[in-house]
Amino acid sequence: MTSTTPNRRTRLIAGSTAGALAVAGAVLTASPAAAGPSCDNRNNNTVAKLTECVTVDGVLEHQKAFQAIADANGDNRASGTPGYDASADYVQQRLEAAGYEVIRQAFDFPFFELRDSSFSRVTPTATTYEEGTDYVPMTYTGGGTVDDGVVTPVDLGSGTSGCEAADFVAFPAGSVALVQRGTCAFAIKATNAEAAGATAVVVANNVEGPLNGTLGAPGIRIPVIGVPTALGQELGVAGTTVDLAVDATSETRTTENVLAELPGRTSDNVVMAGAHLDSVLAGPGINDNGSGSAAILDVAESMAKVKPDNTVRFAWWGAEELGLLGSTEYVESLTPEQLSDIALYLNFDMVGSPNFARFIYDGDQSDFEATAPVPDGSEQIEYVLEDFYEQRGLFYEGTEFSGRSDYQAFINNGIPSGGLFTGAEGIKQAYQAEAYGGTAGLAYDPNYHQAGDTIDNLDLTALDQNSDAIAYAVLTLAYTTERVNGDRGTPVPGGTFEGDPTARDYRIPSGGPAGGGGLTPGHDHDHGGETA
Repeated sequence: MTSTTPNRRTRLIAGSTAGALAVAGAVLTASPAAAGPSCDNRNNNTVAKLTECVTVDGVLEHQKAFQAIADANGDNRASGTPGYDASADYVQQRLEAAGYEVIRQAFDFPFFELRDSSFSRVTPTATTYEEGTDYVPMTYTGGGTVDDGVVTPVDLGSGTSGCEAADFVAFPAGSVALVQRGTCAFAIKATNAEAAGATAVVVANNVEGPLNGTLGAPGIRIPVIGVPTALGQELGVAGTTVDLAVDATSETRTTENVLAELPGRTSDNVVMAGAHLDSVLAGPGINDNGSGSAAILDVAESMAKVKPDNTVRFAWWGAEELGLLGSTEYVESLTPEQLSDIALYLNFDMVGSPNFARFIYDGDQSDFEATAPVPDGSEQIEYVLEDFYEQRGLFYEGTEFSGRSDYQAFINNGIPSGGLFTGAEGIKQAYQAEAYGGTAGLAYDPNYHQAGDTIDNLDLTALDQNSDAIAYAVLTLAYTTERVNGDRGTPVPGGTFEGDPTARDYRIPSGGPAGGGGLTPGHDHDHGGETA
């Protein structure tokens, strides 16, 4: 990707379509969607023709394939697992069958899976502790089992407990290190303890509440857990022994982004449409984000014979659920010239939530104060998507650019961005139930990041409407980005609806931040150090 030699891989990501690429790896057997003979063969270069061919049945076909892949691979499609690899294979085969050349951009990432844990005090008073309340295994903890481990306090009360190798000079190898949070990262404390022969590390919080920490990356081979302050004090009593078991995998793995593009008359004004392909380990991710992935795949297949002014680049991101890693890897791999060739980025992360709202990312910042500067042109992407809903007579509202999905790397590099979202763990409000249907007081997606995010838990009306909205926006901007960056191009054959953004009939005020995308605030982890 960063080679200065303009090979096929570099040229495709930069926007050129010359050359050839051999892609290795097994591919699932699948046949193209059967939307009808006309859709298979015609140039769907108008909104009417394209939205006729982008159907909820076509999108569901892809989601059913993702569900079958999860069913056959431990009930998930998480990056670094066979389920993700099979999902990427499926996307690749469908694209190639439609005539696209596909690249797989590989990158390494820190993989972590916690399967089970237990923690109890043996002496002086036998007590069993509850995961999530009394203790929390740290992200990237090593696995292992400790029976009757003697707890040895390490420089407690100093403010730098466990931060220096000298803290462990008299540490008895084979015991469990009890350290206190503060000053340095948890990984430093755990590294020093492991080097001194500790069989496990217990980190006591220095503020009230549970300690949900992270070691930041794989590397520690022994169990490391966090406990509240009071429990840490109890465990520091002389003669305390504990049982501790953690069943986890913490290691570096490789995953991939999948990219393909539709050549335009120019290659230096690229319209990108992306969706993350990975699920969490807890479930198959058919809404999050099999919905966005399936929708842009159906759009790509249906646009395969279109010859737009602007090159359209489709992307399926890996490792979004672990911190937007795939999209960040992609953007950081580009040269300044390649970045400047990207006119805009469209993000589609969860577009079929079962208790949905119709959210459009708030490019003009009229509903939300920006958490980071939003590039000029983003407001026009918002208006393009609003035009679709206005034309269809569908209520909609803004959602914040909260940094929780793959638009963030593009925004950070000055690329106008936008997209759609139907809600995750946020709670649906009464006015939203009136506008969209569904049930107020429940999450937009009650199955968010859970095993229940299956093919049976989608709203097909929202999925159908949003798939058409995606097709509308991609095709409109594929022909001209004049509204976004001044590049004229030519209007879509047959024309598009263009309403006045200051006089909308179906835009409703936002009732509050809805979040958006893959990363949950509750999934954030503390790396250690001083408490703010």
